[in-house]
Amino acid sequence: MSRSTLVAWIIFIVGVALVGLYYFMTVPGAAPKVVNDAPGQAGGPQIEITVAGEANGRIVIELFDTLAPKHAERITTLAREGAYDGVVFHRVIDGFMAQTGDVENGKLGSDLSYAGTGGSSYPNLPLEASKEPFVAGVVGMARSASPDSANSQFFIMFAEATHLDGEYTVVGRVIEGMDVVNAIKRGTGRNGEVIGQPDVMESVRVVE
Repeated sequence: MSRSTLVAWIIFIVGVALVGLYYFMTVPGAAPKVVNDAPGQAGGPQIEITVAGEANGRIVIELFDTLAPKHAERITTLAREGAYDGVVFHRVIDGFMAQTGDVENGKLGSDLSYAGTGGSSYPNLPLEASKEPFVAGVVGMARSASPDSANSQFFIMFAEATHLDGEYTVVGRVIEGMDVVNAIKRGTGRNGEVIGQPDVMESVRVVE
């Protein structure tokens, strides 16, 4: 076999491999990409969430305390107080996100028809907008129509959602347990409301 023929075959094989890799990464049902690079920092405070229900396991979230210091502090404060323990994932939209963190009205055993309407005993927080994009694994702060109404609720992205970029505060990223996130019970009610028994954050702890 001539040298030019050998080179041609190598180029052909590499090309086929690249096409196959692209297809594998983009076919429907492929595992979503999880954020791996923290914006401008690494090693921020971490919280560990133990989830029970259809999803069972451990999620570890790294908080961006330089990107969104007020929101990161709020989550760590509530976690240290045990306020998130027993709070359900009340709104879960397949292909979008799973929302939780209503420490006032979202506790398992309470009237969950009000879940998502409450916050905490602390005041609302001003928007801490950034250029960090909302992609799978990113953690954002939930709010109402007012940009400065985030309090205790947060959501974890299943997939990219560019319409949220710059409009909501990015507060962290999943660094362990994305498989647990992807298994969280989906909502089938209005606007993603979870019907019946939702999955719950049994415990939320700051990793010291």
